[in-house]
Parts: sequence; structure tokens; C-alpha cells
Amino acid sequence: MTQHAQQPPAGPGESTAAAAAQADDGFGPPQRLSVRPMLLEMAFDAGIPFGCYWLSMHYLSRSEVVALLVASIFPTVKSLSGVVRRRALDPVSVLILAGLLFGLAALRVGGGAKLLLVRESLFTGAFGLACLVSLLFRSRRPVMFYFGRFFAAGSDPARRARFDKLWQYAGFRRVQRIITLVWGMVFVGEFILRVVLIYTVSPATVLAVAPIVLGSVSLLTALWTINYAAQARKAGAAARMRASVQGL
Repeated sequence: MTQHAQQPPAGPGESTAAAAAQADDGFGPPQRLSVRPMLLEMAFDAGIPFGCYWLSMHYLSRSEVVALLVASIFPTVKSLSGVVRRRALDPVSVLILAGLLFGLAALRVGGGAKLLLVRESLFTGAFGLACLVSLLFRSRRPVMFYFGRFFAAGSDPARRARFDKLWQYAGFRRVQRIITLVWGMVFVGEFILRVVLIYTVSPATVLAVAPIVLGSVSLLTALWTINYAAQARKAGAAARMRASVQGL
């Protein structure tokens, strides 16, 4: 068994892919998920943008568009700092950069407060859709496989090669596809739910509720992933043991 490559700590937005990848790396027991830091970051992700929105509406401008732009400063700076901290073009950095580019592109289109709120989840929905589309090509490896390889092996060529060889096993392929399916459905579902909220409640409520919804479903799905991968690992070990006994 090899050990996990050490990575810098990640917040809830980054850890959605990270938790799924670490849980099913095929190289030993899964990492424990730190729930308390994720809950704390969920509070910041909801509280700081909401506070910026409220301050802008009361002291800067009564325009909801201006207030939402002010509220977007914190998540934007946070995402950029994550990219700078990693100093490498890894899957998580690509995810963050692509999200920022999606947001900037949506912002250039213009529109009112609702469009500004929708753009916050544009890439979330697009990434979830990419996960689901990747499952249509059975001869190709699904999206979450590459996140799994990064978090299991980092940039170590030998570990990456060992991880790639796991694809020959049907059980490993099935686990990777199921994890990709679940995360794809979660991201697409979060986007749909956010759109429903945007058109049914006030912008202030969306700012306060949406980060909590995303953080909560991400946390619950990460916990499911760890449990599912652990069960798959035990089943695989049992199957190998039965095969070795039958071969005697």
C-alpha cells in the first residue's frame, strides 16, 4: 500500500472533488473528513457576502446589482488566493480558474440582479453536467477519475502509473463511475435549486442560503463517498481473499 500525497488544506468549494477523490484512491484507507472546518467555512461563505450586500445597500448604493457585485468580491478573492496558494496547474486549480472565467463571461453579458446570482453557480452546474456527460463514453475515464488520481498520487509518476493500472479492474471502474454520477447529480441539482431560489425569494435570502445549501450537500455527499468507497474497498478485499482461497 502506498500513502496519500500531502496536499494543502482546501475549503468546501474545493473539497467537493477532493473528498470524493481521496475516498476512492485505491491505495489504502480513506482520509478522514474534517467536518468542523467545513462548517466554519460555510458560515464565512454565507455571512461575509451577505454582510457586504447589506452594507452596500445601506451605505453605498440602493442598487441590487451594485450590492451583488460588492458581495462577489469575497468569493472571487478567496478563489484566486486558492489558485495562488497551490502554484501549480492541478485539477482543483483548473476548477477554480474555470469557475472564475465562467463568472467573468456571465458578467460581461450584463443583466440584472438575477443574472448576477445565477452566474455564481454557472460553473457548478457546468461541471456537474461534464461529470454526467463523461459517463456516456464507456471507453473513456470519467471526470472524477482524474481528481482521484491527483489526490491519490499527486505529481509522482510512479504513483500515477499505479493508479492508472487500477482502471483495468471492473470493480474500480464501477466505483469511479458511480462516484462521478453522484457528484454530477449533486452539482446539477444544486444549480437547479439555486435558480429556483433566485426566482422565488429575495437576493439577500439567496446570498444567505445558497452557500449553506452548497456546503451542506457537498459535505453530505463527501461523507457518503467516503463510506461508499470504504465498503467497496472491503468488498474488493473479501473478493481477493476468496479468490486466493479457491486457488489453493
